[in-house]
Amino acid sequence: MKKRYLMTPGPTMVPPEVLLNMAQSMIHHRAPDFTPIFRRVSENLKYVFQTENPVVIFASSGTGAMEASIINTLSAGDKAIAVEGGKFGQRWCDLCSAYKVNVVKLSIDWSKSITPEEIEKALKENPDTKAVFITLCETSSGALTDIKAIGEVVKKTDAILVVDAISGLGAEEFYTDKWNVDITVTGSQKALMLPPGLAFASINKKAEALMEKSTLPKYYFSIKKSLKNLKDDTTPYTPAVSLLIGLDKSLEMIKEEGIENIWARHKKLANAIRAGIKTIGLELYPKNPSNVVTTVKVPEGIDGGKIIKILRDKYGITIAGGQDHLKGKIFRIATLGYADTFDVTTIISALELTLAELGHKLDVGEGTKAAIKALL
Repeated sequence: MKKRYLMTPGPTMVPPEVLLNMAQSMIHHRAPDFTPIFRRVSENLKYVFQTENPVVIFASSGTGAMEASIINTLSAGDKAIAVEGGKFGQRWCDLCSAYKVNVVKLSIDWSKSITPEEIEKALKENPDTKAVFITLCETSSGALTDIKAIGEVVKKTDAILVVDAISGLGAEEFYTDKWNVDITVTGSQKALMLPPGLAFASINKKAEALMEKSTLPKYYFSIKKSLKNLKDDTTPYTPAVSLLIGLDKSLEMIKEEGIENIWARHKKLANAIRAGIKTIGLELYPKNPSNVVTTVKVPEGIDGGKIIKILRDKYGITIAGGQDHLKGKIFRIATLGYADTFDVTTIISALELTLAELGHKLDVGEGTKAAIKALL
């Protein structure tokens, strides 16, 4: 028997309490006993989003909420700015193109983060922009974006700011309302500590006003329908009942720990991972690393695919590799959601053993020691 550790930036490990909650007998989504669960979930989501505005729920992956944010606010031919700094920035561009939105792509090196000045310049050059699409944590690279500063820039225009916080919400400091974010989207399988299958989007009044002008086709992903049904503590279509019952428990756990404490925990764990990584002679990939996932350059002469394979097959630890041009060049370790101190020491010690097996020169144990010191 081998104990399994899931240390990818999604899906993430699910707490036993949440799994047990989801194992309850099925209930009907229009029955009276489901209403208080849905009402509680809707209210507690606002706490995680740090918003006073409604949060709509879809039975889909986070990409569904990304798509919903486009089709509900824009029309074919509208102009939007999208930051293309990784796989998920590319997704914003692809979604805009699929619906004939005129997308201005701000392409940056994947190791870097877009600056507020670059956003301001693009908005001045494109004053007819209706929306700015951006990513809080670009999971493919581990780079973090300064959403607070960018929100200050976008709020001065008629454009809405739409943030993909799918991996970052609940892990990185983030204030939807204070930071002037008009739509925030996320998914269930990251810091919310659930299996994949739920998507969420917070909607403010500026976004709602733009929705009145949108002519793009929409049916299942109609935010108007969702907002209307939300007032009656329900959804327009069949929700993912078991996942929502699990979410009820995970949100209870999040509120009990406190969102600021959770942000601090993610920072502490990520700092410890980074300390261990640097001590064994490895380099971080992003210039401004997120606390969601630690992205590491594969050392010279080592097969990046073998690092992932040995960790998974020999030590039972699943991490993520690089995508596109970064395949084989980086690996990604997440301490996201249901992660604690000993997940850090476990992965660093296993990584040391793996690298030693592959011929990387290091003093085995020093990385783990450095991680422990950082945790102290």
